Amino acid sequence: MFWKRLGSSAVLVVLALVFLVCGGAALWILCTLLGVLAFEELTRACQVDRKQNRSLLAAGFAGILLYAAAMYLTKDFLWGMGALVLLFFGCMFVYVFRFPKYHASQVMTVFFCAFYPGVLFLFIYLTRALTWGLYLVWLIFISSWICDTCAYLSGMALGRHKLAPVLSPKKSVEGAVGGVAGSALVGALFAWLVLEPMTGQSGTVWAAAVICGAGAVISQVGDLAASAIKRNHNIKDYGKIIPGHGGIMDRFDSVLFTAPVIYYLSVVLLGAVH
Repeated sequence: MFWKRLGSSAVLVVLALVFLVCGGAALWILCTLLGVLAFEELTRACQVDRKQNRSLLAAGFAGILLYAAAMYLTKDFLWGMGALVLLFFGCMFVYVFRFPKYHASQVMTVFFCAFYPGVLFLFIYLTRALTWGLYLVWLIFISSWICDTCAYLSGMALGRHKLAPVLSPKKSVEGAVGGVAGSALVGALFAWLVLEPMTGQSGTVWAAAVICGAGAVISQVGDLAASAIKRNHNIKDYGKIIPGHGGIMDRFDSVLFTAPVIYYLSVVLLGAVH
């Protein structure tokens, strides 16, 4: 299992490097595909019956694709909000005109499952599309994957107080703090070595430290949120598409929460624009 997980991680890193460097349409297609696959995983985890809910699932898929198209063509959140409104209308259209086939809880579940990965994955693409996006997009993964590593190591060494004892007994407050500190430190180092020299902008070191620290905090919430959904539905993994890791949601649960934080803080603290 260890070697399988390590091999999958190496492949993911190489793929991330290729698509993030390429950016543009290639990265947009990847983010959209990941959003669709994660929607499929989430709806299965939430026990949305495939045969009985075809119309609702179709509305969810259509909403994800519509939002992705709006972001690619305009990068304007006004149009993105319009796509989400149409997703909502689509779900409600099915709900009303097929009543009483669907229950309100089914409609809300499908809308949630479409919004969660369908919207949040696109923030990776949107961050890459910002000024200096080639460099800023890596802060997403520093805030999530570096945080995971540092939290694990500091938790193993210093962990005494449980962070979420019922939901995740192995996670500790000390590990969480170590994850945030490690992400902030690596973010500052990345800014010093790469971001500041490449952009010529002063003050990026402290800004990157703040951005990565904040991203690390919310990334841990994302990890716990995905775990909570699995606990609610008594499943171990969301899928098996990534050997040793599980599904898309298992591997990118923290990234999904981190991506929008990095995007907005890059705009506010670094003045990045499309």
